[in-house]
Amino acid sequence: MKALSQKRRHPLAALALLVMGLLLTGGLYAVVTTVNSAKADTATYTAQQVNEGEKLFVANCATCHGIGASGTKAGPSLAGVGAAAVDFQVGTGRMPLQMQGPQAREKPAQFNADQTRELAAYVATLGDGPAIPDAKYLTGKGDATVGGELFRVNCAMCHNAAAAGGALTRGKFAPALAGVSNNHIYEAMVTGPQNMPVFNDANITPQGKADIITFLNTIESQGSPGGAALGSLGPVSEGLFLWTAVLGVIIGFTIWLTSRTS
Repeated sequence: MKALSQKRRHPLAALALLVMGLLLTGGLYAVVTTVNSAKADTATYTAQQVNEGEKLFVANCATCHGIGASGTKAGPSLAGVGAAAVDFQVGTGRMPLQMQGPQAREKPAQFNADQTRELAAYVATLGDGPAIPDAKYLTGKGDATVGGELFRVNCAMCHNAAAAGGALTRGKFAPALAGVSNNHIYEAMVTGPQNMPVFNDANITPQGKADIITFLNTIESQGSPGGAALGSLGPVSEGLFLWTAVLGVIIGFTIWLTSRTS
């Protein structure tokens, strides 16, 4: 007991405990992250889809991402990104990339639905990653109230409380979410495209993601019940607009009054 007590008072004891605590915390985090990460369901794809997807990849994507999607200086490796990332990037037209810039911009898709699925099937074989979401989470029949709370806590700081989008740093931006399909919204949450963080099932549950989708569908269907949206920037922009309009009326009236006097 005396020897143990002396070791406990050793100058390096606190450092040893700190290192052990960090290792334990890191190990637990790695286990939880692995358990909650979505796995690519390659069983849903046929061998023909994988083969056709590989042909499409070599012809259209390998220039930047490399043969076997191992990555190059022009594009990252796609091992482990999952089918959901391909379905989002290709389905929204962001890939193939139109031009270099701060971030890939949405444009008309260059591949049809079957070709997009084939590309997703091929990339899904390269490593575990988020799969294309289950249709039951894409119905838009979740709880809009819960979804609104989740959206304001996790998304509104970039996408705006009304999902109207907003500017980020260095020429980047969070896009407006009106008109985005439910499956692409879900896929963006689980894959984290561009500057968006990844919201795995440990951060937001699948049902929580479905609730967010319902909230976005709801505010999009409601439009702007208060009149002109004014960019959906909130009371500051509305107050500035009103102040500018009233000031313009006052200036106009002053000019009219002085011209009548002369």
